[in-house]
Amino acid sequence: MVELSIFERIKRVNEYGSEYWLARELQGALDYKHWRSFVNAIDKAKIACENSGNAVSDHFADVRKIVEAGVTSKDIGDIKLSRYACYLIVQNGDPRKKSIALGQTYFAIQTRRQEIAYGNLLDEDQRRLKIRADVKHWNRELADRALEAGIQTELEYATFQNAGYMGLYGGLTVEDIHKRKKLSKNEKILDNMGSVELAANLFRITQTEDKLRREQIFDKKVATKTHHAVGKKVRQTIKELGGEMPENLPKPELDIKKLENKIKKEIKKSKKPPMLDE
Repeated sequence: MVELSIFERIKRVNEYGSEYWLARELQGALDYKHWRSFVNAIDKAKIACENSGNAVSDHFADVRKIVEAGVTSKDIGDIKLSRYACYLIVQNGDPRKKSIALGQTYFAIQTRRQEIAYGNLLDEDQRRLKIRADVKHWNRELADRALEAGIQTELEYATFQNAGYMGLYGGLTVEDIHKRKKLSKNEKILDNMGSVELAANLFRITQTEDKLRREQIFDKKVATKTHHAVGKKVRQTIKELGGEMPENLPKPELDIKKLENKIKKEIKKSKKPPMLDE
């Protein structure tokens, strides 16, 4: 099992006081057995970095790493990663893996702190859209797993879902969260969360799905208790990291649907008409 503090232990600070992580150390923390597989994850993160309008070189810096190889030594290479780079890497990993899920929670919380301290360094809108899409996918996986566990009626599934929220939100029910966010009857809670709150819920969902499958839970009462226990554990993880409790996180100005429409309009507006000689 990955200890929560491992990402802090491998964190480094340069002469200017900036934090960074070395890729080969992060590889071990995230349980990647082969460097080649981890490089694939890094390459995906670089693409995401470029697509978000950030300079790849500002967040991924190749460095030399000399290791002893018998009587000689060789350069195996390494990469200095910014906090943002680490965040993008874990977002491209499999959230069912405990190490990846912990990394997603850790870097989401720490990145949010950095934004508060230094201004909006990253595109919150893009993060929200990506994590919300992941949540939709894994909620479907969780629903399938719950069905296998014997949860069949709408009422049983509502009770199952409510248990997870109550664990994560310190006893608040779905209805309580709905009222707290001042949502209308037809608005969805998950569509009105920021990226950090969405990441916490993604952690809850993926770990519950994994636990139900791994432990072969086929009893609806046990499945519901498991969902509550996982939600409670995720809450404890956030507390250990010093993060804000999910119920205290601010509601975004736009819900996901309005955000998608806004971005579509911006993309359409940004497209330049073709020149006459093109």
